[in-house]
Amino acid sequence: MFPNPGNLQRGDAESRRLLSIYKSLSTADRKTLLDFADFLATRDRPEQAAGHAVAEPAHEPRPEKESVVQAIKRLSRIYHMVDRATLLNETSSLMSQHLMQGRAAVEVIDELETLFEKRYHALIGKTVGEE
Repeated sequence: MFPNPGNLQRGDAESRRLLSIYKSLSTADRKTLLDFADFLATRDRPEQAAGHAVAEPAHEPRPEKESVVQAIKRLSRIYHMVDRATLLNETSSLMSQHLMQGRAAVEVIDELETLFEKRYHALIGKTVGEE
């Protein structure tokens, strides 16, 4: 999750900064940061091969009380066929709005659902157009 501990010993500025931020967070925020780091670490998936049918999204109900990170994980499962790299900038921006600016989780999750759905429809259009 965190950079190689050897980098911390060598004085890697980014590693020290990340560790400093992590240590300054509450327990709940540490868990959120780690969950988000897990998401970022697993976001790369092979793109759909041209001409292959795109899988239908699975149906998974939205829990009543869901964190933004849990929503990202749920949407990643539902829309597993969407290349996560195409979602990174907007997903990170929405996560930042929630964590840093205090934007309500419900609003951010609504926007995330729209984002994932749009990327899915763009993928379907791209795949259909390539056949």
